[in-house]
Amino acid sequence: MASAGLVQTSLIWVAYGVAVALCLVAAVITTLTWQTPRERSAIISIVAIISLTSLLATILLLPVDIALVSATSSPTLGAKKEWATPARIDEILFTLKVVYYSLYSFDALLCLVVIPFAYFWHEEYDEVEIEEGRSLSSRFWAAAKYTLFFVAFVIILFLLGFFVPAAGDSTRSHWDLDYFKKLIAQNHGEKALTFALGLLVTIGTLLYVVYTGAGLALLPISFIKSAPSISAPQLSATTASQLEQNRERQRQLELRNIGRQEGMSRKDRRELDALVREEQTLVRRERLAAEAQGEGKSKIYQFWLKLCAFFRPIKMLGGILLLLLSVLIWVSMLITGIDKAKNSICKKRCGYILGHINIFQPINFIFVKTAKVFPIDYILMALLVLFFFSSSISGVATVGIRFLWVRIFQIRKGRTAPQALLIATVMLGLIILATNYGIAMMVAPQYSIYGTQTFCSNEPAYPGAQPDCRDHKDLVHPCSELLKDDHAKDVCTPSMMSTFLNRITITWPFFGLVDFWAQFAFLAVFLIVFITAIFRAPKLNLSEIDEQAENDEEESLLASTGRRFGATWQDIRGNTGSTASSGSHGGNGERPANV
Repeated sequence: MASAGLVQTSLIWVAYGVAVALCLVAAVITTLTWQTPRERSAIISIVAIISLTSLLATILLLPVDIALVSATSSPTLGAKKEWATPARIDEILFTLKVVYYSLYSFDALLCLVVIPFAYFWHEEYDEVEIEEGRSLSSRFWAAAKYTLFFVAFVIILFLLGFFVPAAGDSTRSHWDLDYFKKLIAQNHGEKALTFALGLLVTIGTLLYVVYTGAGLALLPISFIKSAPSISAPQLSATTASQLEQNRERQRQLELRNIGRQEGMSRKDRRELDALVREEQTLVRRERLAAEAQGEGKSKIYQFWLKLCAFFRPIKMLGGILLLLLSVLIWVSMLITGIDKAKNSICKKRCGYILGHINIFQPINFIFVKTAKVFPIDYILMALLVLFFFSSSISGVATVGIRFLWVRIFQIRKGRTAPQALLIATVMLGLIILATNYGIAMMVAPQYSIYGTQTFCSNEPAYPGAQPDCRDHKDLVHPCSELLKDDHAKDVCTPSMMSTFLNRITITWPFFGLVDFWAQFAFLAVFLIVFITAIFRAPKLNLSEIDEQAENDEEESLLASTGRRFGATWQDIRGNTGSTASSGSHGGNGERPANV
């Protein structure tokens, strides 16, 4: 039996490894797709790919956590499996703890040190200074100088957690259960880590409310209702008609002013200039429409367009299903929030921990029922966390990176600046911390803590023995935090994620208070965006398309001009310096790469 347990836990970790490998592929595709090609930087791309992969690996660890603790017990008998000895369970939990600490520490290092360094490294890039001989070491120290502020922030964060006395205390009267007493962080190092993690979760919750709340409503609706394409026949016909009228009016103005000695009047000149600018805009629209229809493109691209048109009904059906899922998640979170606010055993003193579910909760019910067919519940949990992550990306792309109401950066496919990509990655890292709290504490609270574990309330034959419910199926109950039977505590093993989160809310009740009530703000943001998006028809933003086409032309002209200037400059340098250092400067015309 021990080998059976080893095989089962090994398969779970192997599946997790395969999922992380797929996340790496997805991170590469996402980074290269969203980043601006002309401003692409090797260091920025590598940091973004590693960060996105690490973030996805972190959020996908929750279903692994639940699967591992659930694998130790038999849900039909309410007892531990024969191979699940206390030593084996401790080994599983220790492995999970090490992986959690490693991933969270790595994510914190990326978000608070590596990504800021990469940001300032990119900001320090200057072609002229590099041409004049600026060394990489000076650029490195300039970026490191600004990054020291973030390093100081991390140090202050841990010092605060180390020295500030925790609000939670296991000697107080309201900690009447062993489960809660064990959660109080007594070790100073663990208390510091708990404080740092709690603060980052709370900061991430503020972003989670705005971006994930909006994205959870917008992502499904974007599958159902999409804005008209620039290649739509009606828009193409309108553009062609406007272009024909524009050119006809230009001809009329030119014919009217033929033979005039004083030349064209000032009024006609202004009108002609406006018509020329409008003609350029309309020509760009025609070009974009032709490209969107596949004209001048390869057969593979044209096949891709036909494939997208073919699967359009399936996309709409998928959007409807995701919309139903979003509404179900909203209802489940609202029910859990009301249940916790009303029936929490310790209210604000422990972040509204709920002993057991008192009101029917649909998402939790679905997970418990699908757990009867292995491994559907684990697959559904993985899809759920990925849905939240995708909704966060959708929210960031739609809302953009803002300071209050001022948009700083815009996230657009193929047009995202390197700085915006790095800032969005940090935001997603903080949002993931809050997403773990939302899923574990609000969306599926009972399942996220104990998974499919149950316990047999029948008294064991002797102390230390397993309870026997083979002939008493009615005595098998779901595990909960309010267990008082000693043998039930031996059977029910909470997930490591729930232990982390509950330790934060008990040790630092302020974080639990903010994180809990912020969930209602999340629900309000979702409801407002959902109602607005349902009744608002998407429109084609022609001004944005015109700006995009104009930027494309400018980038194309700048690129071709830069290549000609670079070649001329290298020729000049090669001619003037050939006698002094013929081998120092190659006349290849290449400019330094932006790293």
